[in-house]
Amino acid sequence: MIPSASSAAPSSAALTRNQVRGFWASWGGWTLDGMDSFIYALVLVPSLRELLPRSGIAATKGNIGYYGGLLFALFLIGWGLAFLWGPIGDKFGRVRTLMLTIVWYSLFTFLSALVGSVWQLAVLRLLAGIGIGGEWAMGGTFVAEEWPEERRRAGAGYMHTGYYVGIFLAALLNYAIGSRFGWRAMFAVGGLPALLLAWVRHGVAEPARWRRKEGVVREWAVFRPLAALFSRTWRRRTILNSLFMLVSICGLWAGTVYVPAAVTVLAEAAGRAGPQAAQLASRATMLVSFATILGCLAMPWLAERLGRRGALAWYFALMLVFVALTFGKIFYLGAPALPWFFVCLFFLGLGGANFAVYTLWLPEQYPTECRASAFAFSTSFARFGGAGITFLVGAGVRHYGSLGIPVALTALAFALGLLLVPFGAETRGQALPA
Repeated sequence: MIPSASSAAPSSAALTRNQVRGFWASWGGWTLDGMDSFIYALVLVPSLRELLPRSGIAATKGNIGYYGGLLFALFLIGWGLAFLWGPIGDKFGRVRTLMLTIVWYSLFTFLSALVGSVWQLAVLRLLAGIGIGGEWAMGGTFVAEEWPEERRRAGAGYMHTGYYVGIFLAALLNYAIGSRFGWRAMFAVGGLPALLLAWVRHGVAEPARWRRKEGVVREWAVFRPLAALFSRTWRRRTILNSLFMLVSICGLWAGTVYVPAAVTVLAEAAGRAGPQAAQLASRATMLVSFATILGCLAMPWLAERLGRRGALAWYFALMLVFVALTFGKIFYLGAPALPWFFVCLFFLGLGGANFAVYTLWLPEQYPTECRASAFAFSTSFARFGGAGITFLVGAGVRHYGSLGIPVALTALAFALGLLLVPFGAETRGQALPA
Protein backbone atom coordinates (compact mmCIF):
# COMPACT_ATOMS: atom_id res chain seq x y z
CA MET A 1 0.00 0.00 0.00
CA ILE A 2 2.89 2.38 0.76
CA PRO A 3 6.10 2.51 -1.24
CA SER A 4 9.19 1.32 0.56
CA ALA A 5 12.12 3.62 1.20
CA SER A 6 14.09 2.02 -1.59
CA SER A 7 11.32 2.45 -4.16
CA ALA A 8 10.39 6.02 -3.37
CA ALA A 9 10.54 8.49 -6.22
CA PRO A 10 13.67 10.70 -6.28
CA SER A 11 11.58 13.81 -5.61
CA SER A 12 10.12 12.25 -2.45
CA ALA A 13 11.88 11.81 0.84
CA ALA A 14 12.61 8.15 1.58
CA LEU A 15 10.78 6.68 4.54
CA THR A 16 12.86 5.59 7.50
CA ARG A 17 12.42 2.25 9.25
CA ASN A 18 10.53 3.92 12.09
CA GLN A 19 8.22 5.73 9.68
CA VAL A 20 7.38 2.50 7.86
CA ARG A 21 6.95 0.38 10.99
CA GLY A 22 5.07 3.15 12.76
CA PHE A 23 2.73 3.52 9.80
CA TRP A 24 1.93 -0.18 9.75
CA ALA A 25 1.42 -0.22 13.51
CA SER A 26 -0.99 2.72 13.25
CA TRP A 27 -2.69 1.32 10.16
CA GLY A 28 -2.95 -2.15 11.69
CA GLY A 29 -4.43 -0.75 14.89
CA TRP A 30 -6.95 1.28 12.92
CA THR A 31 -7.75 -1.74 10.73
CA LEU A 32 -8.53 -3.99 13.68
CA ASP A 33 -10.29 -1.04 15.31
CA GLY A 34 -12.63 -0.88 12.31
CA MET A 35 -13.15 -4.63 12.48
CA ASP A 36 -14.03 -4.51 16.18
CA SER A 37 -16.32 -1.50 15.90
CA PHE A 38 -18.32 -3.00 13.02
CA ILE A 39 -18.75 -6.48 14.45
CA TYR A 40 -21.79 -5.32 16.41
CA ALA A 41 -23.42 -3.82 13.32
CA LEU A 42 -23.09 -7.18 11.58
CA VAL A 43 -24.45 -9.23 14.48
CA LEU A 44 -27.03 -6.71 15.72
CA VAL A 45 -30.09 -8.70 14.65
CA PRO A 46 -29.03 -12.22 15.75
CA SER A 47 -27.50 -11.04 19.03
CA LEU A 48 -30.57 -9.05 20.06
CA ARG A 49 -32.92 -11.82 19.00
CA GLU A 50 -31.18 -14.00 21.58
CA LEU A 51 -30.43 -11.47 24.32
CA LEU A 52 -33.70 -9.52 24.42
CA PRO A 53 -35.84 -12.50 25.53
CA ARG A 54 -33.17 -13.35 28.12
CA SER A 55 -33.59 -9.80 29.43
CA GLY A 56 -37.38 -10.08 29.62
CA ILE A 57 -38.01 -8.11 26.41
CA ALA A 58 -39.86 -9.39 23.35
CA ALA A 59 -37.63 -9.67 20.28
CA THR A 60 -39.97 -7.78 17.93
CA LYS A 61 -38.65 -5.80 14.96
CA GLY A 62 -39.51 -2.58 16.77
CA ASN A 63 -37.64 -3.61 19.93
CA ILE A 64 -34.64 -4.81 17.96
CA GLY A 65 -34.47 -1.40 16.26
CA TYR A 66 -34.99 0.47 19.52
CA TYR A 67 -32.47 -1.43 21.62
CA GLY A 68 -30.07 -1.66 18.69
CA GLY A 69 -30.11 2.14 18.51
CA LEU A 70 -29.67 2.33 22.29
CA LEU A 71 -26.56 0.16 22.18
CA PHE A 72 -25.16 2.16 19.25
CA ALA A 73 -25.76 5.30 21.31
CA LEU A 74 -23.94 3.86 24.33
CA PHE A 75 -21.05 2.86 22.08
CA LEU A 76 -20.88 6.45 20.85
CA ILE A 77 -20.88 7.74 24.43
CA GLY A 78 -17.87 5.51 25.05
CA TRP A 79 -16.20 6.87 21.93
CA GLY A 80 -17.00 10.36 23.13
CA LEU A 81 -15.12 9.65 26.36
CA ALA A 82 -12.11 8.72 24.22
CA PHE A 83 -11.18 12.43 24.13
CA LEU A 84 -9.45 11.66 27.46
CA TRP A 85 -6.72 9.78 25.55
CA GLY A 86 -5.62 13.03 23.86
CA PRO A 87 -4.00 14.70 26.89
CA ILE A 88 -2.41 11.35 27.79
CA GLY A 89 -0.93 11.11 24.29
CA ASP A 90 0.39 14.68 24.42
CA LYS A 91 2.01 14.16 27.82
CA PHE A 92 3.29 10.56 27.65
CA GLY A 93 3.70 9.94 23.94
CA ARG A 94 1.74 8.79 20.90
CA VAL A 95 3.10 5.21 20.76
CA ARG A 96 2.62 4.40 24.45
CA THR A 97 -0.95 5.64 24.35
CA LEU A 98 -1.60 3.77 21.08
CA MET A 99 -0.71 0.52 22.85
CA LEU A 100 -3.11 1.24 25.71
CA THR A 101 -6.03 1.96 23.40
CA ILE A 102 -5.50 -1.27 21.44
CA VAL A 103 -5.44 -3.55 24.49
CA TRP A 104 -8.45 -1.70 25.94
CA TYR A 105 -10.84 -2.22 23.03
CA SER A 106 -9.57 -5.76 22.35
CA LEU A 107 -10.40 -6.86 25.89
CA PHE A 108 -13.91 -5.44 26.05
CA THR A 109 -14.87 -6.66 22.58
CA PHE A 110 -13.72 -10.18 23.48
CA LEU A 111 -15.72 -10.12 26.72
CA SER A 112 -18.86 -9.30 24.70
CA ALA A 113 -18.83 -12.94 23.54
CA LEU A 114 -19.65 -14.03 27.11
CA VAL A 115 -22.66 -11.83 27.89
CA GLY A 116 -25.97 -13.22 29.12
CA SER A 117 -28.20 -10.16 28.75
CA VAL A 118 -28.62 -7.10 26.59
CA TRP A 119 -27.55 -4.87 29.50
CA GLN A 120 -24.23 -6.64 29.91
CA LEU A 121 -23.59 -6.16 26.21
CA ALA A 122 -24.51 -2.48 26.53
CA VAL A 123 -21.90 -1.89 29.26
CA LEU A 124 -19.17 -3.69 27.33
CA ARG A 125 -19.92 -1.80 24.11
CA LEU A 126 -19.63 1.48 26.00
CA LEU A 127 -16.24 0.43 27.43
CA ALA A 128 -14.99 -0.83 24.05
CA GLY A 129 -15.90 2.51 22.49
CA ILE A 130 -13.50 4.34 24.80
CA GLY A 131 -10.53 2.41 23.40
CA ILE A 132 -11.67 2.39 19.78
CA GLY A 133 -12.05 6.18 19.73
CA GLY A 134 -8.55 6.73 21.09
CA GLU A 135 -6.70 4.64 18.50
CA TRP A 136 -7.58 6.90 15.56
CA ALA A 137 -6.28 10.01 17.31
CA MET A 138 -2.97 8.40 18.28
CA GLY A 139 -2.35 6.69 14.93
CA GLY A 140 -3.34 9.72 12.87
CA THR A 141 -1.19 12.04 14.97
CA PHE A 142 1.81 9.70 14.71
CA VAL A 143 1.65 9.51 10.91
CA ALA A 144 1.19 13.28 10.55
CA GLU A 145 4.18 14.04 12.77
CA GLU A 146 6.54 11.29 11.64
CA TRP A 147 6.12 11.21 7.87
CA PRO A 148 8.05 13.73 5.71
CA GLU A 149 6.06 16.82 4.72
CA GLU A 150 5.88 15.98 1.01
CA ARG A 151 4.42 12.53 1.74
CA ARG A 152 2.26 13.39 4.74
CA ARG A 153 -0.93 13.98 2.70
CA ALA A 154 -0.69 10.59 1.02
CA GLY A 155 0.10 9.04 4.41
CA ALA A 156 -3.16 10.39 5.83
CA GLY A 157 -5.14 8.83 2.99
CA TYR A 158 -3.35 5.48 3.33
CA MET A 159 -3.75 5.53 7.11
CA HIS A 160 -7.49 5.98 6.97
CA THR A 161 -8.05 3.08 4.57
CA GLY A 162 -7.27 0.84 7.55
CA TYR A 163 -10.64 1.35 9.21
CA TYR A 164 -12.52 0.24 6.11
CA VAL A 165 -10.19 -2.67 5.46
CA GLY A 166 -11.16 -3.64 9.01
CA ILE A 167 -14.85 -3.39 8.14
CA PHE A 168 -14.15 -5.54 5.08
CA LEU A 169 -12.40 -8.09 7.32
CA ALA A 170 -15.36 -8.05 9.70
CA ALA A 171 -17.66 -8.78 6.78
CA LEU A 172 -15.43 -11.66 5.63
CA LEU A 173 -15.36 -13.06 9.15
CA ASN A 174 -19.13 -12.78 9.41
CA TYR A 175 -19.47 -14.53 6.06
CA ALA A 176 -17.15 -17.37 7.08
CA ILE A 177 -17.61 -17.52 10.87
CA GLY A 178 -20.63 -15.52 12.01
CA SER A 179 -23.04 -17.13 9.56
CA ARG A 180 -21.91 -20.60 10.71
CA PHE A 181 -20.88 -20.30 14.36
CA GLY A 182 -23.00 -17.36 15.49
CA TRP A 183 -22.55 -13.86 16.87
CA ARG A 184 -20.57 -14.88 19.97
CA ALA A 185 -17.76 -16.24 17.80
CA MET A 186 -17.58 -12.86 16.08
CA PHE A 187 -17.04 -11.01 19.36
CA ALA A 188 -14.45 -13.59 20.42
CA VAL A 189 -12.43 -12.71 17.31
CA GLY A 190 -12.39 -9.14 18.64
CA GLY A 191 -9.55 -10.07 20.99
CA LEU A 192 -7.13 -10.43 18.07
CA PRO A 193 -5.94 -6.78 17.95
CA ALA A 194 -4.04 -7.31 21.21
CA LEU A 195 -1.54 -9.33 19.16
CA LEU A 196 -0.33 -6.02 17.69
CA LEU A 197 1.20 -5.00 21.00
CA ALA A 198 4.45 -6.92 20.50
CA TRP A 199 4.94 -5.24 17.09
CA VAL A 200 4.30 -1.77 18.48
CA ARG A 201 6.27 -2.20 21.70
CA HIS A 202 9.50 -3.47 20.18
CA GLY A 203 9.66 -1.74 16.81
CA VAL A 204 8.30 1.82 16.93
CA ALA A 205 9.78 4.96 18.54
CA GLU A 206 7.95 8.19 19.33
CA PRO A 207 7.87 10.86 16.57
CA ALA A 208 10.83 13.24 16.60
CA ARG A 209 8.48 16.23 16.78
CA TRP A 210 7.04 14.99 20.07
CA ARG A 211 10.47 14.05 21.49
CA ARG A 212 11.71 17.59 20.90
CA LYS A 213 8.89 18.90 23.13
CA GLU A 214 8.83 15.97 25.56
CA GLY A 215 10.60 17.88 28.30
CA VAL A 216 8.05 20.71 28.11
CA VAL A 217 4.86 18.66 27.99
CA ARG A 218 6.06 16.30 30.75
CA GLU A 219 5.98 19.25 33.14
CA TRP A 220 2.44 20.22 32.17
CA ALA A 221 -0.65 19.17 34.09
CA VAL A 222 -2.21 16.32 32.12
CA PHE A 223 -5.27 18.35 31.01
CA ARG A 224 -3.37 21.50 30.04
CA PRO A 225 -3.24 20.54 26.31
CA LEU A 226 -7.01 20.04 26.38
CA ALA A 227 -7.54 23.45 27.97
CA ALA A 228 -5.39 25.03 25.24
CA LEU A 229 -7.95 23.98 22.62
CA PHE A 230 -10.38 26.54 24.01
CA SER A 231 -7.95 29.41 24.22
CA ARG A 232 -8.69 32.44 22.06
CA THR A 233 -6.30 31.11 19.40
CA TRP A 234 -7.85 27.68 18.86
CA ARG A 235 -11.43 27.92 20.18
CA ARG A 236 -13.16 28.63 16.85
CA ARG A 237 -11.36 25.80 15.08
CA THR A 238 -12.09 23.34 17.87
CA ILE A 239 -15.81 24.08 17.88
CA LEU A 240 -16.12 23.94 14.09
CA ASN A 241 -14.11 20.72 13.84
CA SER A 242 -16.37 19.11 16.44
CA LEU A 243 -19.45 20.20 14.49
CA PHE A 244 -18.04 18.79 11.25
CA MET A 245 -17.40 15.52 13.04
CA LEU A 246 -20.96 15.48 14.39
CA VAL A 247 -22.23 15.71 10.82
CA SER A 248 -19.98 12.83 9.76
CA ILE A 249 -21.12 10.70 12.67
CA CYS A 250 -24.72 11.09 11.58
CA GLY A 251 -23.79 9.45 8.29
CA LEU A 252 -21.70 6.64 9.75
CA TRP A 253 -23.47 5.60 12.93
CA ALA A 254 -27.00 6.64 12.05
CA GLY A 255 -26.60 5.75 8.37
CA THR A 256 -24.13 3.21 6.98
CA VAL A 257 -23.99 1.19 10.21
CA TYR A 258 -27.59 0.21 9.49
CA VAL A 259 -26.65 -1.22 6.10
CA PRO A 260 -26.36 -4.86 7.33
CA ALA A 261 -29.72 -4.63 9.09
CA ALA A 262 -31.34 -3.06 6.01
CA VAL A 263 -29.94 -5.73 3.70
CA THR A 264 -31.09 -8.43 6.12
CA VAL A 265 -34.64 -7.02 5.97
CA LEU A 266 -34.59 -6.83 2.16
CA ALA A 267 -33.09 -10.32 1.85
CA GLU A 268 -35.78 -11.82 4.09
CA ALA A 269 -38.44 -10.02 2.04
CA ALA A 270 -36.97 -11.73 -1.03
CA GLY A 271 -37.16 -15.13 0.68
CA ARG A 272 -33.50 -15.36 1.66
CA ALA A 273 -33.40 -15.98 5.40
CA GLY A 274 -30.83 -17.30 7.88
CA PRO A 275 -27.29 -17.85 6.53
CA GLN A 276 -28.24 -16.48 3.10
CA ALA A 277 -29.34 -13.17 4.62
CA ALA A 278 -26.19 -12.99 6.76
CA GLN A 279 -24.01 -13.59 3.71
CA LEU A 280 -25.81 -10.90 1.71
CA ALA A 281 -25.34 -8.46 4.59
CA SER A 282 -21.63 -9.31 4.57
CA ARG A 283 -21.37 -8.71 0.83
CA ALA A 284 -23.08 -5.34 1.22
CA THR A 285 -20.62 -4.38 3.94
CA MET A 286 -17.70 -5.47 1.77
CA LEU A 287 -18.99 -3.28 -1.06
CA VAL A 288 -19.38 -0.23 1.18
CA SER A 289 -15.93 -0.69 2.70
CA PHE A 290 -14.29 -1.23 -0.72
CA ALA A 291 -15.88 1.96 -2.05
CA THR A 292 -14.79 3.88 1.05
CA ILE A 293 -11.21 2.66 0.61
CA LEU A 294 -11.31 4.10 -2.93
CA GLY A 295 -12.64 7.35 -1.47
CA CYS A 296 -9.80 7.45 1.08
CA LEU A 297 -7.19 6.96 -1.64
CA ALA A 298 -8.77 9.80 -3.65
CA MET A 299 -8.82 12.12 -0.63
CA PRO A 300 -5.23 13.52 -0.90
CA TRP A 301 -5.82 14.39 -4.57
CA LEU A 302 -9.16 16.06 -3.81
CA ALA A 303 -7.70 17.89 -0.79
CA GLU A 304 -4.97 19.41 -2.95
CA ARG A 305 -7.22 20.46 -5.81
CA LEU A 306 -10.31 21.51 -3.91
CA GLY A 307 -8.67 22.41 -0.61
CA ARG A 308 -9.47 20.72 2.70
CA ARG A 309 -12.86 22.44 2.93
CA GLY A 310 -13.71 21.64 -0.67
CA ALA A 311 -12.86 17.96 -0.24
CA LEU A 312 -15.04 17.70 2.87
CA ALA A 313 -17.90 19.44 1.05
CA TRP A 314 -17.62 17.00 -1.86
CA TYR A 315 -17.95 14.00 0.46
CA PHE A 316 -20.79 15.66 2.41
CA ALA A 317 -22.71 16.23 -0.83
CA LEU A 318 -22.40 12.55 -1.77
CA MET A 319 -23.70 11.52 1.65
CA LEU A 320 -26.59 13.97 1.48
CA VAL A 321 -27.83 12.54 -1.82
CA PHE A 322 -27.25 8.84 -1.24
CA VAL A 323 -28.35 8.52 2.40
CA ALA A 324 -31.67 10.09 1.39
CA LEU A 325 -32.00 8.06 -1.82
CA THR A 326 -30.84 4.71 -0.46
CA PHE A 327 -32.96 4.63 2.67
CA GLY A 328 -35.76 7.02 1.76
CA LYS A 329 -36.61 5.60 -1.66
CA ILE A 330 -34.82 2.39 -2.67
CA PHE A 331 -35.36 0.64 0.68
CA TYR A 332 -39.12 0.82 0.20
CA LEU A 333 -39.14 -0.90 -3.18
CA GLY A 334 -39.41 -4.26 -1.39
CA ALA A 335 -37.87 -7.49 -2.70
CA PRO A 336 -36.85 -5.98 -6.10
CA ALA A 337 -34.85 -3.31 -4.22
CA LEU A 338 -31.74 -5.40 -3.58
CA PRO A 339 -29.85 -4.74 -6.88
CA TRP A 340 -30.53 -0.98 -6.76
CA PHE A 341 -29.74 -0.89 -3.05
CA PHE A 342 -26.31 -2.37 -3.79
CA VAL A 343 -25.66 0.22 -6.53
CA CYS A 344 -26.44 3.03 -4.09
CA LEU A 345 -24.22 1.46 -1.43
CA PHE A 346 -21.17 2.00 -3.65
CA PHE A 347 -21.73 5.76 -3.71
CA LEU A 348 -22.65 5.78 -0.04
CA GLY A 349 -19.28 4.13 0.58
CA LEU A 350 -17.42 6.77 -1.43
CA GLY A 351 -19.06 9.51 0.61
CA GLY A 352 -18.14 7.71 3.81
CA ALA A 353 -14.50 8.59 3.12
CA ASN A 354 -15.25 12.07 4.53
CA PHE A 355 -13.64 10.82 7.75
CA ALA A 356 -10.29 10.55 5.95
CA VAL A 357 -10.26 14.34 5.52
CA TYR A 358 -9.93 14.74 9.30
CA THR A 359 -6.86 12.47 9.40
CA LEU A 360 -5.13 15.00 7.13
CA TRP A 361 -6.80 18.24 8.18
CA LEU A 362 -6.89 18.14 11.99
CA PRO A 363 -3.11 17.74 12.58
CA GLU A 364 -2.50 20.71 10.26
CA GLN A 365 -4.51 23.04 12.48
CA TYR A 366 -2.71 22.65 15.84
CA PRO A 367 0.86 22.67 17.25
CA THR A 368 2.63 19.55 18.56
CA GLU A 369 2.01 20.18 22.26
CA CYS A 370 -1.78 19.94 21.89
CA ARG A 371 -2.14 18.10 18.57
CA ALA A 372 -3.19 14.71 19.98
CA SER A 373 -5.66 16.41 22.33
CA ALA A 374 -7.16 18.36 19.42
CA PHE A 375 -7.44 15.23 17.28
CA ALA A 376 -8.96 13.18 20.10
CA PHE A 377 -11.38 15.91 21.20
CA SER A 378 -12.60 16.80 17.72
CA THR A 379 -13.09 13.17 16.66
CA SER A 380 -14.56 11.98 19.97
CA PHE A 381 -16.47 14.65 21.85
CA ALA A 382 -19.00 15.20 19.06
CA ARG A 383 -20.02 11.58 19.48
CA PHE A 384 -22.03 12.53 22.55
CA GLY A 385 -24.30 14.43 20.17
CA GLY A 386 -24.10 11.51 17.77
CA ALA A 387 -25.26 9.21 20.56
CA GLY A 388 -28.40 11.28 20.98
CA ILE A 389 -29.08 11.30 17.24
CA THR A 390 -28.47 7.57 16.99
CA PHE A 391 -30.87 6.98 19.86
CA LEU A 392 -33.46 9.09 18.04
CA VAL A 393 -32.97 6.97 14.93
CA GLY A 394 -33.56 3.85 17.01
CA ALA A 395 -36.71 5.42 18.49
CA GLY A 396 -37.81 6.33 14.95
CA VAL A 397 -37.32 2.74 13.82
CA ARG A 398 -39.52 1.61 16.71
CA HIS A 399 -42.18 4.22 15.88
CA TYR A 400 -42.32 3.56 12.13
CA GLY A 401 -41.64 -0.15 12.39
CA SER A 402 -39.03 0.39 9.69
CA LEU A 403 -35.51 1.80 9.56
CA GLY A 404 -35.86 3.48 6.15
CA ILE A 405 -37.36 6.89 6.95
CA PRO A 406 -35.50 7.45 10.27
CA VAL A 407 -32.14 6.73 8.64
CA ALA A 408 -32.98 8.77 5.53
CA LEU A 409 -33.65 11.81 7.72
CA THR A 410 -30.00 11.82 8.86
CA ALA A 411 -29.22 13.24 5.40
CA LEU A 412 -30.37 16.61 6.78
CA ALA A 413 -27.20 16.75 8.88
CA PHE A 414 -25.10 16.89 5.71
CA ALA A 415 -27.11 19.83 4.42
CA LEU A 416 -26.22 21.69 7.62
CA GLY A 417 -22.61 20.56 7.28
CA LEU A 418 -22.37 22.04 3.80
CA LEU A 419 -23.47 25.39 5.22
CA LEU A 420 -20.73 25.24 7.89
CA VAL A 421 -17.82 24.13 5.69
CA PRO A 422 -16.89 27.64 4.39
CA PHE A 423 -16.18 28.74 7.98
CA GLY A 424 -13.48 26.08 8.54
CA ALA A 425 -9.75 26.88 8.51
CA GLU A 426 -8.21 26.22 5.07
CA THR A 427 -4.70 24.74 5.47
CA ARG A 428 -3.89 23.73 1.90
CA GLY A 429 -0.26 24.55 1.09
CA GLN A 430 0.76 24.99 4.75
CA ALA A 431 3.37 22.87 6.52
CA LEU A 432 2.52 20.95 9.68
CA PRO A 433 2.90 23.39 12.62
CA ALA A 434 5.91 22.81 14.86
